[in-house]
Amino acid sequence: MTDGGLRAAVAALALVGAGIAGYLTYTRYSGAPIVCATGGCETVQRSSYSTAAGIPVAVLGLAAYVLILSTALRTGEAWRIAGATAALVGVVFGAWLLFVQIARIHAICLWCVASDVVIVLLAVLTVLRASGRDPAPPA
Repeated sequence: MTDGGLRAAVAALALVGAGIAGYLTYTRYSGAPIVCATGGCETVQRSSYSTAAGIPVAVLGLAAYVLILSTALRTGEAWRIAGATAALVGVVFGAWLLFVQIARIHAICLWCVASDVVIVLLAVLTVLRASGRDPAPPA
């Protein structure tokens, strides 16, 4: 896959992540119920862990996905490194939040887990992009 292909894949995944985080941000501020198969989404959203420094985690996620999207729309080493850094920070933060859901809140938010999957995929793609190597050489 070329840098252009990686950029397109990163952009598409960042849009998916932004959609998830945007939905959670909307439900947070509107008070609308979260569509959730486990019932844990509301519990997680109302927990004390749903904010960091007074900012809802969903808003932080939305900002991170928009940042990663913006790096995919640009070329150059600095943008590749910025995208990979943001995605890797997102993986660490997402892992912490997953631990909190399991060990402290005792509820799982499926939207949050979906976001975790997206950010892990983004981390893989952005690190490949930052490395400057094609993940699959042409046949």
